Amino acid sequence: MTLHQPTGFIIFCREFMSTRTSKMGYYKYARENYDQPKEMLDELWQQRLVEWRQEGSVEKIDNPTRIPKARQLGYKSKNGFTMIRARVNKGGTKRPRLDAGRKPKNAGQSKYSRKKSKQVIAEQRVSRKFSNLEVLDSYWVAEDGNRKWFEVIMVNPDHPEIQSDEDLKWIADNRDRAERGVTPAAKSSRGQDHKGTGSEKVRPSQAAKGNRGK
Repeated sequence: MTLHQPTGFIIFCREFMSTRTSKMGYYKYARENYDQPKEMLDELWQQRLVEWRQEGSVEKIDNPTRIPKARQLGYKSKNGFTMIRARVNKGGTKRPRLDAGRKPKNAGQSKYSRKKSKQVIAEQRVSRKFSNLEVLDSYWVAEDGNRKWFEVIMVNPDHPEIQSDEDLKWIADNRDRAERGVTPAAKSSRGQDHKGTGSEKVRPSQAAKGNRGK
């Protein structure tokens, strides 16, 4: 029994696909590295954590660490954009201990968590420090046992290049986005990213439903 030899077209297709795979773009590799960053980045991951632990809780940076993610969320390499890295402590929170007698489990010292996500806390801290800028979006970059780091994309709504950009000029009329809870991370934290069944306690807002949503 004679086996058919591959035709010229099949050989061409194989060579084309192998060449195409070997020439994948930078964005694809960068996205794959952050699927499992601790394993994929290895020494670079550890080096970043060592450096970032020695920095302040809010630091201005030159360029985004995760360029594909930043561009996906609206970042552009142009005047009017500023990148900020913010650090937030992990874990729950304590409530003030009351003087009156009560059972220890009712004193509010453990098993309490904030109603805001860590990402929302990072956005609001950055927004307070850079009051002339507006939060466009943010994303997670790293974490260790005690802290999380987020990078926040900030936009200057008064910059001429932002006001002339068709994709961004809307932000000039939408101030204090982080404080009002209308950034994508804040909407998700408030349960506003879905409707219908399962969102009865958070629509139209948590306050309107007696804060039963969280």
